[in-house]
This record gives sequence, structure tokens and C-alpha cells, in this order.
Amino acid sequence: MVYPSLRDWLFSVKTFAAAMLALYIGLALELPRPYWAMASVYIVSNPFVGATRSKALYRALGTAIGASAAVLIVPPFVESPYLFSVVVALWTGTLLYLAISDRTARSYVFMLAGYTMPLIALPAVFNPTSIFDLAITRTEEILLGIVCASVVGSAVFPNRLAPAIIERTDGWFRDAVVYATETLSGRIAGASISACRQRLAATVNGLELLLSQLAYDHTRPDVLNRAHALRGRMQLLLPIMSSLADPLVALLGGQRERPAGLEALLADVVKWFNTPLRPTHDSVRPDLAADALRERVAAMQPAPAELASWEGALLSNALWRLKQLIDVWQDCRALRRIIVEEGATGTSSWRPSFRHWRLGGTERYFDRGIMLFSTASAVGAITLACALWISSGWNDGAGAVTLAAVACCFFAALDDPAPQVFKFFTSTAASVVLAGLYLFVVLPNVHDFPMLVIMFAGPFILVGTLIPRPQFTLATMLVAVNTATFISIQDAYDADFLVFMNSNLAGLAGLLYAFLWTIVTRPFGAELAAARLMRSSWEDVVLSASAKPIEDQRNLAARMLDRLMQLIPRLAATDDRRHPSIESFRDLRIAFNALDLRRLRLKLGGDAHAAIDGVLDGIRSHFETCIARRVRQPVPESLMSAIDTALARVTALGLANAANSAANGAANSANNNAANGTANSATNSAALSARQLRDALHALVGLRLSLFPATIASLAPPAPPEEGPAA
Repeated sequence: MVYPSLRDWLFSVKTFAAAMLALYIGLALELPRPYWAMASVYIVSNPFVGATRSKALYRALGTAIGASAAVLIVPPFVESPYLFSVVVALWTGTLLYLAISDRTARSYVFMLAGYTMPLIALPAVFNPTSIFDLAITRTEEILLGIVCASVVGSAVFPNRLAPAIIERTDGWFRDAVVYATETLSGRIAGASISACRQRLAATVNGLELLLSQLAYDHTRPDVLNRAHALRGRMQLLLPIMSSLADPLVALLGGQRERPAGLEALLADVVKWFNTPLRPTHDSVRPDLAADALRERVAAMQPAPAELASWEGALLSNALWRLKQLIDVWQDCRALRRIIVEEGATGTSSWRPSFRHWRLGGTERYFDRGIMLFSTASAVGAITLACALWISSGWNDGAGAVTLAAVACCFFAALDDPAPQVFKFFTSTAASVVLAGLYLFVVLPNVHDFPMLVIMFAGPFILVGTLIPRPQFTLATMLVAVNTATFISIQDAYDADFLVFMNSNLAGLAGLLYAFLWTIVTRPFGAELAAARLMRSSWEDVVLSASAKPIEDQRNLAARMLDRLMQLIPRLAATDDRRHPSIESFRDLRIAFNALDLRRLRLKLGGDAHAAIDGVLDGIRSHFETCIARRVRQPVPESLMSAIDTALARVTALGLANAANSAANGAANSANNNAANGTANSATNSAALSARQLRDALHALVGLRLSLFPATIASLAPPAPPEEGPAA
């Protein structure tokens, strides 16, 4: 068992002090429900001051919006209770959809606005004239708790978010080193590799929310921009590593002769990956080791004539990906050092080593179908709960509806929300027991506020030490919040056991109803989400290989990469043997290589142009079949033949281009100075064409490896073209 750390105890004591301060001020101001101020402190408080501030701001905005909506909606619809129920459910569903459409801290505004309205509106149904006062006082009580939590969290030993983000990234660096070591050694499968891949993706996904909170941590905009750039490079590492794995397996495995110097180069890259970050005072110097590795990569590039063999084509592809890996890793190391420097001293300059035309996209992927279904499930739960409450005539039934609404909103974004809803139910049941003990055993013996603080201190501080731990955060936060709410501290002791049981059993009934409703309406789990994500990725592969115009290829690439980061953890939650995550990386590579061929096909001309069109048509047809049958299909052998033919055409063009370059060079040395400029232009044009041909070759080799990984060990040389390339 891991006992709470000093930092956990400090957070708990600070939170308890802020809660007691809010409760004292609420009692002094004679607010009708001062316990809401106390509960709000525990809702808002976070171990990091930036997260607390962002949550406080967004909770204040969400509460104000929800309260305003309650004031506007209750008077016109209170005489039509069933219509009123539908309006409340639609409001909550609409705001919930907006909340799950935003993966930053800002989503809290919509979430709060969504379920605050029923929290205020439903209890006012039997006394609609009090709705304005109820909305005002509720807003005041929550704002009081928010202010107390923010002031105490910022003034008393504030715990900054930036060091926690650096700690998370350092964990990612350690996993990346392990993953690179295994991949560069030719090992791409196994439980440990899969687990490492899941951790890398989970860290990248988790940083998105943390970085959205970093702006509230007194972090300068330039540091925040560097942190976002680091996350973007971290996101790129996995697919680049995956694209490097297949050619390395082909080169280093089987009976094929291994290229001279490749294993030594890979060993040195692994050694560089394992090199600790330099001290910050050296970080302004260039990474000389990365420059040396890039020079060795360039020196090993095969000559144009060698690209006609599979060994040369594979080596060229592997070296190209290896250079990308070196560039991305150098950027990650540099950004990590600069973030630490800028946080401590001043500004450091950074020039990215990895540059690509696809970089710069900002689009994110959202499964709108799942989101609408989750929202509709919450709307249906609230509507039915309201109907049951109205038809039963149970006055305290509003508590059941409100807690059911809160539970459905809290966990709507999860693939399998039922376990978390049940945890909500058990935590609330524990709160009822604890609140009952306080209300009928402890509080009758308390006669002043200092004694109340002493009686609260033990359990609340002990529970608070577990809130910073992710595995206990939900349960302990709910126990603290619900206990404070159920005790319902007032300026005078006035407890009735029957009233207490009736109102709190209503809340438990609402949570049990939400749990059963979730089991019935959302039994699918991560399997459905993973299947939908894969089919969506296939649709983007079809788009990438089609002739349809793409508005912004950078945003398309960003969307596909973001979807892959969402898919990897879901595949881990399902049966990874049925849906290996490595296949999803190959789908992404197929799409990227198809985009490269779309960009290059018009520049190649002749037979190569027609052969590449045949490859793109085959890719599109195959993935359209996968989409239609809703399951991954075997790749047709005809597509392998089409790729091999295109490889032969592009290789022939490369050989012809090399011969033309040599001829231009000979002419260049024989001409005078005036003719020399014309020859130089021809040479530059030939060099540009050579780069394009090499890019096309890399894309075709990448497609061959991604679509037919089982044939990697038995690759035969590309068949010669039936006809010479067009002039």
C-alpha cells in the first residue's frame, strides 16, 4: 500500500481550510444553503493551481448560464410538466453535446450549464415564484466556494502545473527510448511492445487537457506554444517508428544479406536515444550527435542504379524514415530542454529539424454518431425519469431526476459508462451513511463553529488525501461533495430523520436508475467505438487514394493522426489479437503514402503515371470493400502486382533520369560560361525530378510493406517494365 505523500496531505489540508472558510462566510452571510459553498470547494479544487483556476472560471460561467436558463424556462413551461421535462432534457442534451465536442478544459462550461439548469429548475416546479431567488442564491453559494478554493490554492504553497507536465513528458521519453530500442532491433510485436505503445498514446492524449489548463498557471505564451509543439512531435513519433519497422524487418530478417554499416548505424541511434538530456546551460548548442547521424544516413544512401533491386529500395526507404525519426527525436529533446529553460530563466530560440508539408493541421477527429447517441441516451434518461417522477407524485423525486441527469452527463464521453455510474452510486451511498452519522450522532453535540471544524477535520482531511490519486479521484471527491451536501449545514440545527432518508433515498434511486438505464442503452463498450474508428480511418484511406479534391491535406493528416491516438487505447481495452494496433498504423501509412502518390503522379508522366493510377484505384477499391463488409478483408493479389509494376516503372524512370543527369554533367563541363548557366538549369531540373522519383519510390515501397506485411521476408526484385518509360 502506498501511503499519502506530504504533497497529498498539503493539498487535503488546503482544500479543507478553503471549504471551512467558504462555509463560515456562507453562514455569516446567512445564505440559505451555505453547504453548497463548501461542496463547491471540493468540486473545484485540484492539486495544481492552474487546473483549479481554469475549473473555477469555467464552473462560474457554467453555473451562471445554467441558472439563467432555469429562470427563463421555468415560468413559461411549469404549467405543462411533461413538456417542461422535454425542454429540460433537450437543454441538458444540447449542452452535453457541446461539452463532449471539446476536449479542452473549456468543456466544463457546457457540462456545468447542462446539468445546473435541472438542478435549479426541477426543485422549483412546486414553487415557481421562487425560481429567481433560488438561481441567485445558488450562484452566490457556488461563486463563494469557487473564490475560496482559488484564493487558498493560489496563496498557500501553490503547486504549479508545468512541473507535472514535464514529469509526464519525462515518462513518455522513457517509454519512447524502450520502444525505439526494440523497434530498431527489429522487434515490432509482443506484449511489452504493445503495452509500451499504449502508454505512449495515453500520455499524448492526456497532455491535451493539461496543456489547455497550463495557460492559467502564469505560463507565458511562448512557453505554451513550445509545449504544444512538443506534444505535436510526440504524436508523430509513433507512426514514424511504425513506418521504419517494416523495412528494417525486411532488411535485417530472413536470409537476405544485411547492408554494410546499417546495424552499426542503428546501434548508434539507439545509443543516442538513450543519451540523457544535456544540462540546461548547454542546450543552446546544436545537437552534434544528431548531425553526425544524419551525415551517416546520407552517406549510406544507395545510388540510383541500386534502387532497381528490393535491397536498394528497402534501404533507401529505411534510411529516409530513419532520418525523419532522428529529426523528430532531436526536436523532442530540444523542446523538452527549452521548456525547462524558459520556465526558469528566459527565452531560448528553436528551429525545428523535422519539416514536412503535412505539418500544421489543427483538425481533430470526433465520432459524431457516437456523440449523438450518447447525448440522446442522456436526453431519454432525463425525459423518462421526469415522467416517472411526475406520474408518481413524489415531491422529493426531483432529487432522483437531478442526480440521474448529473450521472448521465458526467460519463457520457466514456465508451462504457456503466461501471463509473455504479461507482457514483456506491460513493453516494457511503456519503449518505457518513452524513447520517454526522447529522444524528455528531452534530447534536456541536454548539459552535470551531467545534464543527474539529469534528469535520478528521474524515474530510483523510478523504482529501486520496483525491490527487487518479484511481481514487472520482470516489473520494464524490464522498466529500455529497457528504457536505447531505449534511445540509444551516445556522441552526434542524434535522429530521424521515426527511433526511426520503430526500437522500431519492438521490440513490436516481443513480440506480441511471446505472440500469446505462446498462440497457449503452452495452457496447470499447469494441463498438474501436470498430467505428477503424471504419472511419478506412474512409479516409479511400479519400486519400481517390481523385476527389481535398480541401486541406494538412488537416486531413491531423485528423487521421488524432483518430489513431484515440484508437490505440481502445484496441488495448478490446481483444488486441483480433484488432492488432499495428494494423491501424499501417492504415495510416497507406493513407499518407497514397497522398504522396496523388501529389507526385502528375509530375511523373508516361507509364509511371498510369501505373500509379492503377495502384490508387486498387487501394480505393479494397478499402471500399472493407467498409461495405464492415470488417477488414484480405488484400487482393492483383494489388500487389499493380504496386510491383508501378515500382518497376518508377525505377526505370529513375535510371533514365540518372543517365540524363550524367549527360548534362558532361555537357556542363564542356560548355563555356554562357552555356554553363543553361546546363546548370537542366541539372537542377534533373535533381528535382530525381527527388520526386525517390519520393514516389518510397511511397510505393511503403504501400507494399503496409498492405502485404506477410511477404516482407520473401520480397523478390521488381519485375522489369514491359515497355520503356515515356520520354
